[in-house]
Amino acid sequence: MSHPTSPARTSQRLDEAVTGGIGDSPLRPDSALKVTGEYAYSSDLWAEDMLWGSTLRSPHPYARISSLDISEALKQPGVHAVLTHQDVPGENVYGLKVSDTPVLAEDIVRYQGEPVALVAADHPETARRALAKIVVEYEVLEPVTDPERAAHDDTLPKLHPEGNIVRYQPVVKGDPEAEAEVVVSDVYTMGMQDQAFLGPESGLAIPDEDGGVDLFLATQWLHVDQRQTAHALGLPLEKVRFTMSGVGGAFGGREDLSMQIHCCMLALHTGRPVKMVYNRLESFYGHVHRHPAKMYYEHGATKDGKLVYVKARMYFDGGAYASKTPVVVSNATSLGTGPYVVPNVRIEGWGLYTNNPPCGAMRGLGAVQPAFAYELQMDKLAAALEMDPVRLRQLNAVEEGDSLHTGQVLDSPAPVAELLARLERMPLPPGCTDLPRDVRTLPGGLSNTSHGEGVIRGVGYSVIIKNVSYAEGVDDYSTARVRLEVIGGAPVALVHTAAAEVGQGLITVHQQIARTELGVERVTIHPADTNIGDAGSSSASRQTYITGGAVREACTAVREAVFERVARRFGEDPAGLSLTGGKVVCASGAVLDLVEVLGEEPVEETREYHHLQTYKMDPVTGQSRRVHVQHAYAAHRAVVEVDTELGLVKVVQLDCAQDVGKAVNPDAVVGQIQGGSTQGLGLAVMEEIKVKDGKIRNPSFTDYLIPTILDTPPMRIEVLERADPHSPYGVRGVGEPPTISATPAVVNAIRNATGLNLTHTPVSPEQLCGS
Repeated sequence: MSHPTSPARTSQRLDEAVTGGIGDSPLRPDSALKVTGEYAYSSDLWAEDMLWGSTLRSPHPYARISSLDISEALKQPGVHAVLTHQDVPGENVYGLKVSDTPVLAEDIVRYQGEPVALVAADHPETARRALAKIVVEYEVLEPVTDPERAAHDDTLPKLHPEGNIVRYQPVVKGDPEAEAEVVVSDVYTMGMQDQAFLGPESGLAIPDEDGGVDLFLATQWLHVDQRQTAHALGLPLEKVRFTMSGVGGAFGGREDLSMQIHCCMLALHTGRPVKMVYNRLESFYGHVHRHPAKMYYEHGATKDGKLVYVKARMYFDGGAYASKTPVVVSNATSLGTGPYVVPNVRIEGWGLYTNNPPCGAMRGLGAVQPAFAYELQMDKLAAALEMDPVRLRQLNAVEEGDSLHTGQVLDSPAPVAELLARLERMPLPPGCTDLPRDVRTLPGGLSNTSHGEGVIRGVGYSVIIKNVSYAEGVDDYSTARVRLEVIGGAPVALVHTAAAEVGQGLITVHQQIARTELGVERVTIHPADTNIGDAGSSSASRQTYITGGAVREACTAVREAVFERVARRFGEDPAGLSLTGGKVVCASGAVLDLVEVLGEEPVEETREYHHLQTYKMDPVTGQSRRVHVQHAYAAHRAVVEVDTELGLVKVVQLDCAQDVGKAVNPDAVVGQIQGGSTQGLGLAVMEEIKVKDGKIRNPSFTDYLIPTILDTPPMRIEVLERADPHSPYGVRGVGEPPTISATPAVVNAIRNATGLNLTHTPVSPEQLCGS
């Protein structure tokens, strides 16, 4: 058959697949720029005639604004605008789940650091001086600071019209009054943790001639930021355009708005580009934190170790505004028994308003707090039973086909017992008494505080369950556009989504998917922006699953369009075609050059990907056929050394076994587990925002401690790949589970070493020394 316009055809088959696809570990395309310091973060942005924006914040946790005078600030040379709530063009309110947060405070401030006024000036120092000239008179009120009291004490002030309860959720299964032969109980508390990302909140707003505004920023969710900002600006969505800039870490702290509306307001008011960059102090006040929690837990078991019941009451301090508190309560109550089969359950969860700093999303949202409690309970139960704590966990571990306490049946692998077994097989480090010892390896050794006197070792385990993606009936989806064209004589795929790359490696994953599905080497990632459909948030360990699914769907559509073109032009059966190495391989043995198939006619397709439907929890029983679309599992073993005289802790080894379904990028998976484990270690032994009477006492990296490389121990990591049949490539979320399981493993190890009944995290020297 003659085809005068056909490309060259051969009968040679191609055996070499494109490298850098699913299961490979290609380098991040931004890696060299980041390690050499050339990468541009949002705080590096610049524009001609740019002004600097700054924010005046409340010094009080709870107060009434008596008066506000901006006249002297307006007189400051170099000041171009001073704005208050009266200057908000649209509605002076926004919120992720509940619209309850003022853009700028009107008559009441509900937390220390609440924004009250804005300044735009020609220099950041000028803006700072102008802020100092704004005169605000406050009537200071008694703050509400105890979340448990906020749940039950009707005499406390109502911080919001509907009261102080953001959400109350019970879960009841079986007989909530069941009794057991062996019972253990305790009260567990968790401090407020900060996301501690190194790149501060920042953005650059540029007004447009059409009356709209373009904002270049670091965020986790472009479209939800766009919707809230447009509402506050009183503009249609198409006139509020957001583009992702370089993000220096996130961990949930960028899901809520910070400077987005403020920066756009100043730009629209002045008619000039405005840049805002928080310093570290302002960052502590300007973003949400992890919810502190108080949790009452009781476990009952048979004398043989089978769990009979779990009872729990959990209080989550949401601070002044709702943010993700409703989701925290949902996750905590639906996961509150851990990865165990429990026939009888009664759990109650409250999310509360207080005048403490606002709390919202942070890695492991809502699962971190109960996991700390139930895993310390499992060790306490094992001690009461005189049973090995690993055996106790394996005896009660869920498996595929089991039901959780919400009634949801686990319809994919749940290798909980296997994860624990793999940890046990890993070799332990040499004993702490083995000599000679380098004093630098001892707790506090770098300060030469010990030569081994009073140093004891402990080992602790934990295993957890974590939901992946959005839940309770949310239609969770993402959008992707893929274009296949010829550039520079080679086929190139262009992938465009609004998904936020916040350091988790998503851009690499998108390239891997496109290479795998389209068989091309060159893949370009379009900057994420709001010119394409929503991709949801880079949170809940969902992006590889959901946006990865959208990219795969779009690639599949592009591939099918290419095959249809080949079928029309060359009469080949589309069912017998494949793409590999930049070629179209036919079942007949012919090989077509993709460059010539495409020619000057690119193929472009846009697709949405939606996961399986989920359902709300019953407001009375908490039951639901499917609360969560997917669950992930991780286990840790921690080895610690404790200086009992000084109260110092050194984590000697922190090993992890985790099921990831499919390791799309094995090196990146290990990196995520290492990073998550380190963040969980920080929560176990050092990270806590100290809040007293509603005020933050340590808003700096001098006083808020995070693990450094000297605190990070060796980690053995085993990755299981038990595919989820419902997800693209069988993937499970990776980033959050290790953070959740690391904390209780470390604290259990400290308890094992000292014999102390430690119930608060982070563990402080005072707790260990009894002072």
